[in-house]
Amino acid sequence: MTPLRQRMIEDMELRNLSPKTIILYVDNVSRFARHFGKSPEALGPEAIRTYLLYLVQDRQVAWGTYKQVLASLRFLYRNTLHRGEIVHDIRCPRPERHLPEVLSFDEVRRFFQAVHSFKHRTILMTAYASGLRISEAVRLRICDIDSQRMVIRIVQGKGKKDRYTLLSPLLLQMLRYYWWAARPVDWLFLGPSRIKPITVGTVQRVCRDARSEAGLDKAVTPHILRHSFATHLLEAGTELRVIQELLGHASLRTTAIYTHVSTHLIGRTRSPLELLHEQDQTDTLQEDS
Repeated sequence: MTPLRQRMIEDMELRNLSPKTIILYVDNVSRFARHFGKSPEALGPEAIRTYLLYLVQDRQVAWGTYKQVLASLRFLYRNTLHRGEIVHDIRCPRPERHLPEVLSFDEVRRFFQAVHSFKHRTILMTAYASGLRISEAVRLRICDIDSQRMVIRIVQGKGKKDRYTLLSPLLLQMLRYYWWAARPVDWLFLGPSRIKPITVGTVQRVCRDARSEAGLDKAVTPHILRHSFATHLLEAGTELRVIQELLGHASLRTTAIYTHVSTHLIGRTRSPLELLHEQDQTDTLQEDS
């Protein structure tokens, strides 16, 4: 390991970045250095611009990947090399906006019917019923299920923040059946070794298989179940601020995207043309009387 890489890792640890973020940033900087065959210390603004253009034009990476690379380079030059002027004028492009895909109640029902393993169905229903990220669902412990207060405690979720989300009575009943059958001791959803928790990859594979068996046209991932949780709550009349807390969003703007997704809310919204027509009818009745 080079001294520069070691120093960057230490700088990220001092700022309490997650292990996943540290690995991602180090990998991005390594790719940048290998592209030019030089240490980042010997590269400047023109090299960064050239590399970013290479990612966009030649590699055609997604804008999310582009943003991650740019964030990695910004951290390196600002915090480790203390040469922030090199990345000062490099701006992130306006991101493409894509609305999240959401399942209807019928599609959710068909999906769960196609998940035949009781353990797998339970963890996916937990993710849907409580709006969990899959990384949060697989790392649930028995002690995180608070049946007295009817909440689930999420320990060190995204952004290293704790939060509580709802525990429905139906989910609690299902979890009790699951506990009776599986007898977990610490981790709630165990992997094959019964020592470590089930992996994210396993749950994602189950989603793909169940989606195929259910004959659903939409892609189904654990995160789409989370989107569906938020949209279904919004359509049921839950306040956006409450949904923000349940999801663990730092900004209400992030949660507000579900107002654009809900076709139910859009369908209930009356067009101004209808309001204009009603006003015309009212005016006509007043004139006749």
